[in-house]
Amino acid sequence: MLLTKIPILDELLHAHVGVLGRDFEGYRNHTYRVVNLCVAQSSSDPVQLEKMAIAAAFHDMGIWTDDTFDYLPPSVRLASAYLVGTGRAEWTAEISEMILEHHKISRYRGAPRSLVEPFRRSDWVDVTRGLVTFGLSRSLLREIFSMWPSAGFHKRLVELELTRLRTHPWSPLPMMRL
Repeated sequence: MLLTKIPILDELLHAHVGVLGRDFEGYRNHTYRVVNLCVAQSSSDPVQLEKMAIAAAFHDMGIWTDDTFDYLPPSVRLASAYLVGTGRAEWTAEISEMILEHHKISRYRGAPRSLVEPFRRSDWVDVTRGLVTFGLSRSLLREIFSMWPSAGFHKRLVELELTRLRTHPWSPLPMMRL
């Protein structure tokens, strides 16, 4: 069963609606897809779900808040400030790692019980539009992509990548990790 209403995710995204501008719907749909994919690979425990939602809300946010495609450090900064400001400072390390490692190409080999690896796989499934599945069923992927369509998100990523390539040809994808 898909999670169609995640209050903390909606709250965080709506707090940034102004900076997201025309990309709001696409980014919102991306975050909902990532959280649902992450739940499918881990747990729907309320605390874990809250961590996933916070990480999802902030994981790419630096693109818009700092106007950069080198967005991992600003995204971590935003998430950390939010966590400290809401009394969840003890989650900072795990959520920061989820954000920093979500573009890692190879498997994350850190804390085995953390959400870092399921979150990383979820973002890859979404960014590749299901080309990479990590064992998730095609029917689940169809359901998730149907519920939350791209709404221009994948096209926007390509635009941002091409702009970065023109302006930083020796560092076109600074967020990628081996």
